[in-house]
Amino acid sequence: MRIALTGDSILLRRLNSLEDEALLPLFDLIRGADVAFTNLEVLPNDFRGDPALESGGSHFGAPSWVIDELCDAGFDLFATATNHSLDYSISGLRAAMEAMQARELLYAGVGDCLEAARRPTYCTRPQGTVAMTSCTSSFATGQEAAPQTDGMQGRPGPSALHFDTMHTITPGHFTTLRDIAVSLGLETLRERTIQLGFAFPPTDPSVLPIGGLNFRAGEQARITTRPNARDLADMARWVEEARMTSDRVIVSIHAHEVGYNPAGQLDPEIPAEFLRTFAHAMIDAGADIVAGHGPHLLRGLEIYRDRPIFYSLGNFIGQNELVPRLPHDSYLRFRADPDLTPAKVYQQRTQNDTKGFPAETRFWETVMPICEFDENGLKSIRIYPVSLGLGMERHRRGVPFLATGAHARSIEDRFTQLSGAMGTTLAPDAEGILSYVRPS
Repeated sequence: MRIALTGDSILLRRLNSLEDEALLPLFDLIRGADVAFTNLEVLPNDFRGDPALESGGSHFGAPSWVIDELCDAGFDLFATATNHSLDYSISGLRAAMEAMQARELLYAGVGDCLEAARRPTYCTRPQGTVAMTSCTSSFATGQEAAPQTDGMQGRPGPSALHFDTMHTITPGHFTTLRDIAVSLGLETLRERTIQLGFAFPPTDPSVLPIGGLNFRAGEQARITTRPNARDLADMARWVEEARMTSDRVIVSIHAHEVGYNPAGQLDPEIPAEFLRTFAHAMIDAGADIVAGHGPHLLRGLEIYRDRPIFYSLGNFIGQNELVPRLPHDSYLRFRADPDLTPAKVYQQRTQNDTKGFPAETRFWETVMPICEFDENGLKSIRIYPVSLGLGMERHRRGVPFLATGAHARSIEDRFTQLSGAMGTTLAPDAEGILSYVRPS
């Protein structure tokens, strides 16, 4: 079985993957796989619903026909748990789910309640069945799906992976911070809230909570994270279910959170600590592939227990500059004049391509892996370099095509370096395609 994987698909226009000769070599590879996966980063809701105050950055509504374009492109499995799932509130999510269900789309990650969002979807082909679960660690508080109880319905939303964060600061800074909290009355307010029954003291008395953040004293300033144990167990439960009822299992994780590089600096190309713990736990539960995305750039490939973890496959389709409609809250967030049309808002936001995504090449380069499995598990991975056309006009860039020549080598070299830092060795195969091959 051959499984093609891609990252975030932010599609707002017709893709024309069956007609555009520049795109055919890449999309023929996807259509040639037995099963193909992508992360659906937009809401195919025809802009129905109620725009939320807290969006995932931009309000990613889209025409429902973008689903048809992605199906024509060869995709079978669609992850939908992202930080944009509630861009149009619950009403907008329901409209998107209606559009997907009307097309019998195989999607996972959102639902009318938490259990529906957690459940796998299954793609059955003559070569076998592939299951997929989808979750996100990036979301606004209150946007995650909630479970049902015996007496109350659940809340629609995405399958959320919560994580705990600890901010370690030097003892001197800790003393200063505590003194500031006392002098401002924040400690008195916190104690009063606990007394009223609306909050609880930290289980560790050495921890100082301030404004929703937890601090403790230590030798080195650092942010540490760990996945929520209840979420981890709940997701592992469904991965175990999928393992029993399918041939291969994919776990999709949408995560913007960053980790530390060897120099001790936060680096968007490094996954947060909790992500590695999560990915390992999902493979321990039975997943064959962990497919990460979210930060819009590449992260490395780790092979854990002979199974691949892609910590971020970056952008696959990146048409976020072509959002045709923006609610009033977006204008306020971007400090844009309400009389500006959407394209001019994005032009102002990026200061005419001098900041943000258009100013960094790594947001416009990615890879498309095809994982081949046999009866013994993962046999090989062929990794194709992909460009999204930075330097082209706004309405043309963001559409993926196979990179060639020196540009391809540059993408391959960067992915090789990122993966090497995770202990994974990649090399060209006999046909010159960057590959990982199962050790003999």
